[in-house]
Order: sequence, then C-alpha cells, then structure tokens
Amino acid sequence: MATKAKSRKKVDTLKSLEEKLLFQKKSAWEGLKVKEEKEIIDFCEEYKSFLDSSKTEREVITTIEALSKPYGFKEIQKTGKKSRKLLLKYDSVAAALVVINNTRNFADGFLMNGAHIDSPRLDLKQNPLYEAEDMAYMKTHYYGGIKKYQWVTRPLALHGFIALENGKRFSITLGEDSGDPVFTINDLLPHLAKNQNTKKATTVIEGEQLNILVGSIPYKFKSEKNAIKLAILNKLNREYGIKEEDFVSAEMQVVPAGSARDVGFDRSFVGGYGQDDRVCAYCGMKAILDMSGSSSKNLVMVFFDKEEIGSMGNSGANSNLIERIVNDVLQFYGKGDYNTLIQALSNSKFLSSDVNAGIDPEWKEVNEPMNAAKIGYGVCLTKFTGSRGKSGSNEAHAEFVADIRKAFNKDKVLWQTTELGKVDQGGGGTIAYFLAQYGMDVVDCGTALLSMHSPFEVASKADIFHTYKAYKAFYKYL
Repeated sequence: MATKAKSRKKVDTLKSLEEKLLFQKKSAWEGLKVKEEKEIIDFCEEYKSFLDSSKTEREVITTIEALSKPYGFKEIQKTGKKSRKLLLKYDSVAAALVVINNTRNFADGFLMNGAHIDSPRLDLKQNPLYEAEDMAYMKTHYYGGIKKYQWVTRPLALHGFIALENGKRFSITLGEDSGDPVFTINDLLPHLAKNQNTKKATTVIEGEQLNILVGSIPYKFKSEKNAIKLAILNKLNREYGIKEEDFVSAEMQVVPAGSARDVGFDRSFVGGYGQDDRVCAYCGMKAILDMSGSSSKNLVMVFFDKEEIGSMGNSGANSNLIERIVNDVLQFYGKGDYNTLIQALSNSKFLSSDVNAGIDPEWKEVNEPMNAAKIGYGVCLTKFTGSRGKSGSNEAHAEFVADIRKAFNKDKVLWQTTELGKVDQGGGGTIAYFLAQYGMDVVDCGTALLSMHSPFEVASKADIFHTYKAYKAFYKYL
C-alpha cells in the first residue's frame, strides 16, 4: 500500500510540475461553454459581412467609416477641438481611427495597432481591352504574391474606381449580385495539356495569360475588326460614361466573386477572399471601437495600404504615413512641435497585426511544429519574422514581449508563439520593421491562416475571436 501511495504521490508531483512549468498550447474549443461558443459565432458573422463589403482598399475605408460613425468617430477635418474620437483618411486607401483621452502628455506616446488592408489580386492594365478569335478579353497584372494557377477557371468580379478628366469620380462593382455577370480566366483542357503538364507550378499559367473573358457579341452584329471591342466599349460608355482612355486613370481590381462562407460540417472556419490581412484589420477596428469609451489612454488603429508589394507608395508603412497621422493629431490639438512628434513616435507601443501560416497536415514538412501556428489554438504572437537568418525582420525586445504576454494572460486571451516556416524553408516579412525605425517597441501579432494568398483563405473562428480579444487586451493593459 505504501508503495502505491508513493507512486501516486510521484504522479501527482509530476503533474503539478507540468502544470506549473510547461508551456503548452491549448485548443480554443476545449472545454468551451455554450455562451462562449455563441459569442465566437456571432462575432464571425459580422466579420463575414465585413469581408463581403470590403474587397478593395477603398471599400475597406468606406466600411470602416460607416461602422465607426455610430461610436462617435468623426473625420478630423469635420469636427471640433473637443472631439476625442477621430477618423483620419489618406487618399481613400489608408486611414486611422484615433481615441484621445489625454491631451497633456502626447510625448508619452500612443498605444498603436496597425494592419494592412490590401490583398493579392489581379489589376486591369491601363490599356486592357482587346479581341481575339471573336472573343473580347481584358489584360491584367497580378498584385502581390500569388500562385497564378489558383486564379483560373473560377468566377471573378470586377471592383473599380474611375477618375474622369471632367472631375467625376465613381465606383464600379460587377459580379457580386446573383443577377450580375461574372468574369473568368480560361485554362487548357486536360486532353491537350501534354506540354503544359511538364511545366513547373510557377509557369503552368504565365502572368500574361491571366486575361479575363469579357464578351463575344460584335457591335451591330457585324464581324468587322474591333467590332466586339467596340460593342464592349459602347456598353461601358452607355452605362458609366467612360471611354477606352479612361482606363488610364482607373483602379480596376479583379477579385474572386462571391461571399465569405462557413467551412466544415461544424461551421468552425471562415473561408473567403482577402483575410490576409483584413482579418487583423477588422479585429483591430472592433477592438478600438469597443475600447473607445472605456480607456484612459491614447489609442490608434492604422489601416495601411501596399503591404503586399513591399509597403511602398505614400499609403504604405514604408512611407511617412505614421508620422503624418501623429502630426495631424498633434496639430489638431495645438501640440504640433517637431520634438513632441519624435518623442510621441519613439515612446509608442505598436502591434504589427498580420496573419501567420497555420500548420496544414498535407504540407506539415515546411513547418517546425514546436514553433509553428496551430489552427484553433489562438492568436499568433510572432517575436520575429524574416528569412535567411531573420533577414528583413524586426525582432521584438524581451521586455515588450513580456508585457504583451502579461496583458494577454490577464484578459484570458488564448495565444501561441509562432514563426513562419522552418529556418531554411522560406519566410516572410511584415510592416513591423518600418515602424520600429521610429524607436517604438513593435511585435507581430495576428491570426493563423490556411491557404494564405489564395483566392479562398481559411481561418478558425476561434482564432479570429481571440485575435480580437488580444487587441482589446493590448489597449486595456499596456
């Protein structure tokens, strides 16, 4: 009996030590209460609606403006000095939501979160329309890192913004409503694909073959040169008042048609286009909206453009956008000297909110499982990104990571530490190191995805919800 008692005591001691010392990942679904599950499901229903209404950067900004208005946010140019909830827009493709609760000590910095709102897609070229073999097509140039073969033989929609010489500006969306036509990119039939099948995945479909099918009926039913092209242009002119030259001053994006959907018998996943990085953008937006009336700190949520092509341009993180945002806020409250601006930036804390790659059992060999993201195990906390020996990475300081851990644990956020693939497998970067140049503390934090950069990305509803909780905890406790 004594031997059995000693054995049980050893087991109990071992179990106690495991609970005390081991860092173990836990499934978000384990032991979940019905009320908590409903909260996750309801949150993701709203998120799916956001994805459906926000397939381009301009559409994201429009949606954010509409959703923030009931919370009292107003455009900075259209409100008085007493306002504490500000919306700042930059060329309608980047924006920031700002909550100001302390106007005395701006030099102490802000609690900042930032995500990008651009996603891989196809852009119409500036001279896109042509006809061949009695059919009309439009040429595209892909944007961001895509697997080109994933974009063929699927329904595609056209989302665009056009600026005319006469000053008129308007948007076009075609292919989303049930009565709309859609567009598609053709592929070669298997019967004649002998040579195609010998190509590498990167060249099975060439970039210049990503041309969308747009019509075949000639103008006045006459088979003359450019008759089909003229018929298409005539239709566009009658409906939108545009001519061929107007494509030069247009932003026409080709994206997957259709709505975000539940995935799986248990509906535990969200599948849809643009979750990289609009899942973080949405969760960040919701977090600052929900914290806007209950925080004593100065909060910022930034929505960047151009991350998928290196964060270039005047709306990307590699511009002076973050300086402009902070300076505009300081000027608004009459605190706009250069020294305050520099101190405010360097003393800020920043979450670089971007997605990570979840382990897929079909390709798990590209991951190192102890440090890779598991789907359904909470938000990803990524201390460093980059590739080839952390090249192109911001590596967060230990003290800042400790503060983040503390905030997450205090608010019962389910989180996991992650990296992007095995050391020599590849890797990737985020906007983090652009912000770190200002001296602020920055760490990457976001949702794990399956099929990242594809036309139909997949995320766990539990991970989405815990991403939102993580961003709220950051605003609450840092």
